[in-house]
Amino acid sequence: MTNPPDLDHVALVVADASETEATFARLGFSVAYRERIREQGVDVVGLRAGNAIIELLTPLDPNSPIARFLGTHRARLHHVAYRVADIRAELARLKDSGVPLIDEHPRRGAHGNRIAFIHPSYTGGTLIELCQPAGLDSDTPS
Repeated sequence: MTNPPDLDHVALVVADASETEATFARLGFSVAYRERIREQGVDVVGLRAGNAIIELLTPLDPNSPIARFLGTHRARLHHVAYRVADIRAELARLKDSGVPLIDEHPRRGAHGNRIAFIHPSYTGGTLIELCQPAGLDSDTPS
């Protein structure tokens, strides 16, 4: 039996990153990074949570899919991300196993990570992201 993948981050879509960041700061979390990812239409704040991160995603466009996902909520759980060493090999393994994928090829995520999503229909509605940290190989993100 192989070991399960490590948790990389849990992502929340938030209406107000500053307010949510302040709430988490009062709980003892600190900022690990801030980044704007234009191609995904979000500002990202990563908060340290032990060996993982809580990502706060704020939509850049009020008409974007992620803004529509948020709706009238102040915050909503968006996805859970697991760390993998070789995202291309993991995507091929999952595809061969019949797991429906949103992304058959990795794309750029926050701070140069390579990411891909499993279709939530497979997991009962939970969006799962595979995340290969930047620098694990010399391959450039697709």
